[in-house]
Amino acid sequence: MPGTKDESGSTRRPTTTDAGIPAPSDEHSLTVGPNGPILLQDHYLLQKMAQFNRERVPERVVHAKGGGAFGVFECFEDVSQYTRAAVFQKGVTTDVLIRFSTVAGELGSADTVRDPRGFAIKFYTDEGNYDLVGNNTPIFFIRDPSKFSDFIHSQKRRADTHLRDNNMQWDFWTLSPESAHQVTFLMTDRGTPRTWRHMNGFGSHTFLWVNAAGDKFWVKYHFKTDQGIENLTDAEAKVLAAEDPDYHLRDLYAAIERGEMPSWTLEMQVMGFEDAADYRFNPFDLTKVWPHSDYPAVKIGRLTLNRNPEDYFSQIEQAAFEPSSMVPGIGPSPDKMLLGRMFSYPDTHRHRIGTNYLQLPVNRPKSPVNSYNKDGAMRYENPGDPVYAPNSVGGPAADPARYGDPAGWTVAGEIVRAAYDLHKEDDDFGQAGSLYRKVLSETDREHLVANIVGHASNGVTAPMLARVIDYWSHVDPDLGTGVHEGLKTA
Repeated sequence: MPGTKDESGSTRRPTTTDAGIPAPSDEHSLTVGPNGPILLQDHYLLQKMAQFNRERVPERVVHAKGGGAFGVFECFEDVSQYTRAAVFQKGVTTDVLIRFSTVAGELGSADTVRDPRGFAIKFYTDEGNYDLVGNNTPIFFIRDPSKFSDFIHSQKRRADTHLRDNNMQWDFWTLSPESAHQVTFLMTDRGTPRTWRHMNGFGSHTFLWVNAAGDKFWVKYHFKTDQGIENLTDAEAKVLAAEDPDYHLRDLYAAIERGEMPSWTLEMQVMGFEDAADYRFNPFDLTKVWPHSDYPAVKIGRLTLNRNPEDYFSQIEQAAFEPSSMVPGIGPSPDKMLLGRMFSYPDTHRHRIGTNYLQLPVNRPKSPVNSYNKDGAMRYENPGDPVYAPNSVGGPAADPARYGDPAGWTVAGEIVRAAYDLHKEDDDFGQAGSLYRKVLSETDREHLVANIVGHASNGVTAPMLARVIDYWSHVDPDLGTGVHEGLKTA
């Protein structure tokens, strides 16, 4: 198709409609005379206007603001004794996509606000997509998915004023003591990482690994940044939020553009399958970590980002991660939050992006897809006949012997709505207190108090402040005293 010449003499490609038809003009609508009304038959104008009206898909309810990049994961250690998953066999290199994000903010929010960061990874494996949807924290605020929407609502906007409300946040947190570990983490300077490159990523949940012999293990994923941990102080984060709301997005893109490829080393904690039953606390509780003194981490691979997206919308905004995408050799655990997310994420994608979101290039597996699912909006490739199973005319057939659900865990008991059974050392404040006393430096502890006081001084009522002080006193008496003294002078 011939085109016009630009100022340098090079031939320019002609503008076309979305149907590939050469466009009649880049500048002028079709009118009755130069000054007359626009005609309904100007199909190109109508297509441009109608497409523009629809060019935003609904933003994510959570993790709306974010960015990402492509790269590779290389497994450099032999962990075949733990899993038969092809992606984790020594020497295997797998293409990946990572999306980083904040949790509570909307699309236009600042990157450096105090918030957990999403750390979602899509492994394009030879056995299908494996999605590991985690955060930059190894724990979370709650342990039961029935509280998730309530938790998120408490972090979002009020129904009356449509404003964020710190009083609402502390109301939820202080009535949910299981949140103490994550809120302690959030209120340290790790709640404001300097860049996405300078923070760790965690699978957070406990997962099941199964080896070729059928032996089972419980595991946790830790992606440790090779750039080193770097955080912003509260003051630094607020300055950047005002001066450059897209600071993290800009930093990642620029680093890769100049050849500074960020990387993370994957370390795994592995627990024997039978150890879980009488471990000193519930190992499937998302509000707790496994101490490394009990289960030392094993380095198994490295993830490196080396390619920026070419189109943000199609490759990042439409990227769909789902914890239910697990390849052979990997399965879920009794973690209630994980089991709830396995439904919630794909259901969200069907609403937000469309029924056939897995046919979009960024989400499409690199392994063959042999499915009996068909039709629906925006479907561009159907499996063809036969369209049902079982059949006797050569359609794909499942192979339960090779690819059946992993022989997981057994359950028994009454049908109830209840918390996890308590293990001997289960409590909500113990690990938060250990984080404060044993992990944080003196400077970290001072910043923690200042960050709590700064947050709780902003619109929080006097009765709520009393609950805030009590909450932190349960974490550690000295911490509670520090918060109390700080609030008196704030």
